[in-house]
Amino acid sequence: MSKDIVQDGDPVLRETAKEVPADLFNTPKLTKMLEEMKESLDTAKHGVALAAPQIAIPYRIFIVRYDRMVPESKEELEPEVGIFINPEIVKTSRKQATIPEGCLSVDGIYGNTQRFERATVKAQDAEGNWFTRGGGGILAQAYQHEIDHLNGVLFIDHAENLEKHES
Repeated sequence: MSKDIVQDGDPVLRETAKEVPADLFNTPKLTKMLEEMKESLDTAKHGVALAAPQIAIPYRIFIVRYDRMVPESKEELEPEVGIFINPEIVKTSRKQATIPEGCLSVDGIYGNTQRFERATVKAQDAEGNWFTRGGGGILAQAYQHEIDHLNGVLFIDHAENLEKHES
């Protein structure tokens, strides 16, 4: 069941998310949380990633929709979801770029942020296995944006030239 995406002003967005404990892996509770995250992101058609606190789940989890990160395509791509549990950025490029950014929890507001052009994340999958995945461009931006969420930081805290766009 899809949950509403909480908006700026909700205290859960400013809290540091809790680490997912080992005994939560391979449980119906974790499976349900991940399903709620996927369904909530599915309903937000312009969203490419979602952190658990954005649907009031206080754990260090984020998901990305790889299929929504490809340049505009005419056909609807099959959903391809990446799950990152207890993630941490382990490596970044030296080079940074100023990129436009928005957020499902700060709906309608966009601005420019400084982000590393490439980032590598170490995280656990739904079974608790550790993996490392790197990315550039929008994927690196999503990694940094979502891990900010897990630390109680919103992009508007460091973005410049904020503008409101009506959806």
